[in-house]
Amino acid sequence: MKLSNLINKIHSSNTFGRLFHTLDYCLKKELKDCESVLDLGCGPSSPIKYCKNIKHSVGVEVFEPYLEKSRSQKIHTEYIQKDLMELDFPENSFDAVIMIEVLEHLSEERGLEIIRRSIKWSKKKLIISSPNGFVNQKEVDGNPYQKHLSGWELSKMRELGFKSKGLAGLKYLRQEVQNDVMEDDLLTSIRFKPKFFWFVVATLSQLFCYYLPKYAFELFSVYRKNN
Repeated sequence: MKLSNLINKIHSSNTFGRLFHTLDYCLKKELKDCESVLDLGCGPSSPIKYCKNIKHSVGVEVFEPYLEKSRSQKIHTEYIQKDLMELDFPENSFDAVIMIEVLEHLSEERGLEIIRRSIKWSKKKLIISSPNGFVNQKEVDGNPYQKHLSGWELSKMRELGFKSKGLAGLKYLRQEVQNDVMEDDLLTSIRFKPKFFWFVVATLSQLFCYYLPKYAFELFSVYRKNN
């Protein structure tokens, strides 16, 4: 088994996720009281696939190859191929709206608008994961929407009414993805070599970065309605 595949297998386990507070674990925990979810910018392999309690989910993706890959895995109940700004739903249409690694691909103006709309569409909460501040990213997978256009640091998310936790360990240990293809290789954003060693260091740092999100590479932010 390739090292990257072994790391992914360990990383996606419940025991590892509970100890180190991975994105998959945090999302499962936060969605445990939800049955319907709108997944904005769902991409090719949304972590919502690990949330077995979800009865109805709508995946929205503008980039057709990602949409078709997700559809082939039957991750969502329903799919919509549209730019996020073209969407409209009635108020309180879904228990939760999620944006996993999406907000940074929008301009700040468009990001603020989609946050406003998402809060309206959600009945219980809006969940966002994003880099902690601006992190440069070029176009990958031949997808022009993969370029990063904005940064969302902890203070900004708090001003918008979100409560945030840290993900992916210390921000200093990571950088822009270097590959031209967005892979599941968790080592690809590690800044220093040997990458495996520094990945272990980043993982261990997650033990405190979860509680000190100011220092984390990514943020897991939740806006709760009627709270």
